[in-house]
Amino acid sequence: MPLNAPAPDDACRKRRFELLLFAAALLFVLLALRLWYLQIISGDRYDLLARKNRTRSIPIAAPRGTLYDRNGAILVDSRPAFNVSVLRQEVEDLDALLTSLAQRLDLPVEQLQQTWQSRRFYPRYRPIPLAEDIDRTLVEELAENALQLPGLIIEVQPTREYPHGELAAQLFGHIGAISEKELRTLTAQGYRGGDQIGKSGLERHLEAYLRGQEGERLIEVDVQGRELRQRTQRPAQPGNQVILTLDLNLQRRAEQAFGDQAGAAVALDVRTGEILAMVSRPAYDPALFARGIGQKAWQQLLDDPDHPLQNRAISGQYPPGSTFKIVTALAALHEGVTRPDELIQCDGRLRIGERDFRCWKRTGHGPTNLMKALRESCDVWFYDISLRLGIDRIAKMARHLGLDQSYGLPLDNERSGLIPDRDWKRGRFGSSWYPGETAIAGIGQGYVLATPLQLAVMTATVANGGTFYQPQLLRQVRDHQGRILLQEQPRVRHQVRFTGQHLQAVRQALEAVVGDPRGTGKACRLPGIAVAGKTGTAQVVRLKDDLPGHKKLADDEIAYRLRDHALFVAYAPAEDAEIAVAVIVEHGQHGSSAAAPIAREILAEYFGIADPQPDSTAGQEE
Repeated sequence: MPLNAPAPDDACRKRRFELLLFAAALLFVLLALRLWYLQIISGDRYDLLARKNRTRSIPIAAPRGTLYDRNGAILVDSRPAFNVSVLRQEVEDLDALLTSLAQRLDLPVEQLQQTWQSRRFYPRYRPIPLAEDIDRTLVEELAENALQLPGLIIEVQPTREYPHGELAAQLFGHIGAISEKELRTLTAQGYRGGDQIGKSGLERHLEAYLRGQEGERLIEVDVQGRELRQRTQRPAQPGNQVILTLDLNLQRRAEQAFGDQAGAAVALDVRTGEILAMVSRPAYDPALFARGIGQKAWQQLLDDPDHPLQNRAISGQYPPGSTFKIVTALAALHEGVTRPDELIQCDGRLRIGERDFRCWKRTGHGPTNLMKALRESCDVWFYDISLRLGIDRIAKMARHLGLDQSYGLPLDNERSGLIPDRDWKRGRFGSSWYPGETAIAGIGQGYVLATPLQLAVMTATVANGGTFYQPQLLRQVRDHQGRILLQEQPRVRHQVRFTGQHLQAVRQALEAVVGDPRGTGKACRLPGIAVAGKTGTAQVVRLKDDLPGHKKLADDEIAYRLRDHALFVAYAPAEDAEIAVAVIVEHGQHGSSAAAPIAREILAEYFGIADPQPDSTAGQEE
């Protein structure tokens, strides 16, 4: 080995050092390349991510559009409410947060947990509301303890306000949080989890007009998610203004007239078909849904035997009783099977086949013509006339007057009623039509069914001379800048061609129903206003007192649910009609005493009569 040659150990160490030096150099090169990639190639992307990490986009809910009556009075509005919400990305210990919130809000922690789970489909960036419309005192308390409640925010959100409580509740409907099922079909229209949406009534059917455009608030937060400052804001755009045909004062007085009674009423402008009032009692408070109704309260509404959620005015199908005699009378005159002066003897019953068909007045009305038959509501006269007419011709006139059809209103569950004929029975039951069924149908019983709205349309068509107007609820839609987006006009569905003398004969009789001392509807008299109308009683079940040989029960001896329905239809002024009214009081027994006074209150409000005194003279009842 040469004297100056390196030792084997030194050579090994030198190679190791060179390898380490190379590795270090390579590492620094890789780090430099990575740094260059991060800062130069991806710098903009990571800068954006960093900005997002310290900013939050908070959606601003848009107020829904306001509903107005025909005179500009507010029917349904929106107001600001405080909601307790949570940004889920800021929550580290959900159980601890919910427990603390439950104590401060005095709510069961299970309720908050259920709310959290039900809203899990909300977008990640969207706060989850846990408590809505809370008191300002609670807002201040939560704000003071914000450090102990990470992720908590107080949102000011518009909530639906119903300033008149239960008034027209089924007509307006209610709103609620969008469901997962609804979201699956409405995402393409811009809806997102947590949005409020119309669930029933006008709120649902006018959703496209009432829904506003959501805004956005961009805020800067610290590492604990607390808001430091607001960066930018895009304001929300409120929904459109919807003007209805309703008259607030008329609606209010009509509902007050019902008191605690169940039933429905509709008032129409006979010159346009506009709906001036639509009542369904009992009702409910739609604000319960705007605040977020609990399962218990919702179940109580569903289980209520009086069905407050149902809009009886359009979905309640009732035998029209003697109000239907208007149809039968017009059909008989039109078809030439009788004359206004023809006398028919009423002895209190008419034998048809093996059965006696009885008049409501057991002693009979004696010799009876058209005027007397309508004025005093003689059943026997109409039994006789119906048998001559036949069911098909009765049905034809009924359909001309607007029965047996729906009108396509922007409401839920509008029913078409039922006007039977031979073809209907053959298709429904596979059997023939019998004369006794014709007699019963001629006085509005049996298979015949109609809604209060249909009876109002029928009455209006007679009152205006035969023009069948499309019932109308919507008058105008304006945007928040006042531009008109929709303007509705009266629409004629068809014209009924009456012979002038025939229509006049029926009208005179209807005026006598109210104005004549012998009329059944004098409880609807108004000072200075000639009113025409017709009473009706619709049998719910046939009681034994209706059968021969049984004692007639007094009204208070009959169980409430077995009592007859009371009906009344009217229009005024009788010679130049402006308004038509239909009223039904469920289990009210007699149209003369239960339904006519409600119609009187509605007409009195329309004509500006503050306190009409009911007629106290004795008279007939039906």
